[in-house]
Amino acid sequence: MVTTAERARTAPAHGSANPGIPLDRSWVEAVRVNRSAVDRRAATLPARRTVKKEWQAAWLLRAVTLIDLTTLAGDDTPGNVLRLCAKARQPVQAEVLAALGFGSGTLRVGAVCVYHNLVRTAVDALQGSGIPVAAVSTGFPAGQTPLAQKLDEIAASVRDGAAEIDIVISRAHVLTGNWQALYDEVRAFRAACGAAHMKTILATGELATLRQVSRASLVCMMAGADFIKTSTGKEPVNAILPVGLVMARAIRSYEQATGYLVGFKPAGGIRSAKNALDWLILMKEELGDAWLGPDLFRLGASGLLTDIERQLSFFLTNRYAAAYRLPSP
Repeated sequence: MVTTAERARTAPAHGSANPGIPLDRSWVEAVRVNRSAVDRRAATLPARRTVKKEWQAAWLLRAVTLIDLTTLAGDDTPGNVLRLCAKARQPVQAEVLAALGFGSGTLRVGAVCVYHNLVRTAVDALQGSGIPVAAVSTGFPAGQTPLAQKLDEIAASVRDGAAEIDIVISRAHVLTGNWQALYDEVRAFRAACGAAHMKTILATGELATLRQVSRASLVCMMAGADFIKTSTGKEPVNAILPVGLVMARAIRSYEQATGYLVGFKPAGGIRSAKNALDWLILMKEELGDAWLGPDLFRLGASGLLTDIERQLSFFLTNRYAAAYRLPSP
């Protein structure tokens, strides 16, 4: 069995892409989480005074670049996706950007996230923008479909031009402690993604304990996940700070042991600018400035952008813009 010390001695150059490592069950089984300490640490983030004035505006503009602008509704149509892509190209009104010293078209979101049957629509709409399309796949959101079908979904989205694939794990593997099955599943997804980035959704609200969240995070990173993601947005409990803290510390442990940097994406329930700032601060304090860019951090959201625009408008005018002036994506 390879020890953590041995992994560290043979680690690749810092910052290399994550190809995964062999499953290390001893590392996974050794994971412990102090729930009360996690809750105390997470509670300090929203309770403290946050950045204000021009510093807040700068952080919120950064947050815009990290958003995976998302529509995952049962009534999605090509028209919905076209509107979303137009918003992705111009996420903040041109006059607001000009007042803040930005030219039109200089600010963009991290990605547009859609169901895999709408990938081609989004890819065509974003042509030339540099904005990647992310597709949810593998039986999203429940993951209760056969493996072969999940792999076919990934392949279909990649063929249609998705640059990122958001897969969901089989929660049963975590709940039953079948780490080999989880590793093999995610490894198969990784192979099917090819050159596309793979974001692995843990659905943390269905994993029972923070210890299980941490273990699942490690196994998915060992299997080659480029990102680990909290939620589908469809669970009763989605992105919450205690879970984010546990996942961030798993990322840090994995990076320290292997040299590989893995991204993080909280998703579901992030609707306010203040909430987005809490997540940015968590990333900065727990993982460092490298995790404040879209290569390693994303915010999965649909309604967040509207509140960020309202806060930026308030910064410039000392008044909140009327809702009709801020069309939702």
